[in-house]
Amino acid sequence: MTPPPPPPTADPEETAVQERDLEDAQDGDDPPPDGVARDRASRRAVASGALIAAGLLFLVAAATEGVNVWLVVAMPIAVAAAAIAVGERVQARRVKKLVAAGRRLAIVEALLANIPDPVVMIDRRVIVREANGAANGLFPGLRIGHPLSFALRAPQVLDGVEEALRTGERVRVEYAERVPTERVFEVMIGPLDLEAERRETEASAIERPPREQSVVLYFRDLTSARRLETMRVDFVANVSHELRTPLSSLLGFVETLQGPAKNDAAARERFLEIMRVQAQRMSRLIDDLLSLSRIELRAHVPPQTTIDLTAVTKQMLDTLAPLARERGVEVVFAHPEAPATIAGERDELLRVVENLVENAIKYADAGKRVEVTIARRAAENGRPGEEAETIRLAVRDHGPGISPEHLPRLTERFYRVDVAASRERGGTGLGLAIVKHIVARHRAKLTIESELGKGALFAVDFPAPKEVA
Repeated sequence: MTPPPPPPTADPEETAVQERDLEDAQDGDDPPPDGVARDRASRRAVASGALIAAGLLFLVAAATEGVNVWLVVAMPIAVAAAAIAVGERVQARRVKKLVAAGRRLAIVEALLANIPDPVVMIDRRVIVREANGAANGLFPGLRIGHPLSFALRAPQVLDGVEEALRTGERVRVEYAERVPTERVFEVMIGPLDLEAERRETEASAIERPPREQSVVLYFRDLTSARRLETMRVDFVANVSHELRTPLSSLLGFVETLQGPAKNDAAARERFLEIMRVQAQRMSRLIDDLLSLSRIELRAHVPPQTTIDLTAVTKQMLDTLAPLARERGVEVVFAHPEAPATIAGERDELLRVVENLVENAIKYADAGKRVEVTIARRAAENGRPGEEAETIRLAVRDHGPGISPEHLPRLTERFYRVDVAASRERGGTGLGLAIVKHIVARHRAKLTIESELGKGALFAVDFPAPKEVA
């Protein structure tokens, strides 16, 4: 009679996975997970049944003559094989659950990574456990496993976290940062209960371990909404102030034309021309205010498009050529042969060149020159390992110049050195304010130099991209 075949053996890799899971569950003071406890109970029950069956068969064999020895030996082996098969099925279910849990974890991580707003998860010790890419972009010092206070030093946010952990309620606070640009966030701090897995058996349920307290911080960007609100307030205030004078003039001329000058053809023509000029000034003023508001609304978003500053400057100089000829001003443009590439937005850069060159043409004496140059230059206070080169756009005129006390205020809204002269030349008092905000959005620097009788220099230093530096 041939001996029975050996019992099937478990896959070494699957056995190793299950042993690692069991060891992980036994680390520390926490009880093992439910699945591990059930697997161990099932294997113990089957093994006990196999031993009991083998013992009974041996007792029967000892008391009864003529029993087949091979049958006595084969029965416990068969029972052991059944135990191993049951263990393999239990182990396969356990591995399947682990794979499903891994897939769910991958889906959660993908969802977290694609949330555009910063999200940070911390534990009860205020240690960072998870953070998405937006959070790492907002807080460069954020590190997994490090305290949140290392990267975020905002007392109101840390106090909100403490309150959420203490009360278990959702907390809302406001967080603002000033550099590199002013931004405002509403931080929603909510407790997150991650219950530890419980070890339970079929016979009885043991006491459940305490919950693991965690907190999720969600940063909602309110910068655009706040800027829009400020823009509306400023627009109403500025328009009501600046439009009062031309509207009063228009109203006066209309009343004059309806009354004393009703039949005076010469006066009518003169008044209508003045009214046309005032209407054009109001139109330019509204356009400049709207442009300034749009630029301020996006001040915290740096441009990413690659632009050739030389081509932009040439285009605007061609547009302003008729004005220069009308005023008898020669415009000279000097630039390098290679493209002056920067990260910028074309329409906004056109506004910068337009305002600087138009001002230089208007304030340059007739027959004088306006010099426009683009050049590469070493950045001031360049640090080792950082970008040490800038691309400078410079506009120099040979007009009357500007007194030193006026230089710090030139970029303020509606500030004019000479109000009458500015209005006579068609200025709105917003050109340099627009330039200042565009320059700030492009992470550039505006420099103004002037002396009385020696003209003025307006220069903008744009950071040179690394690939072209």
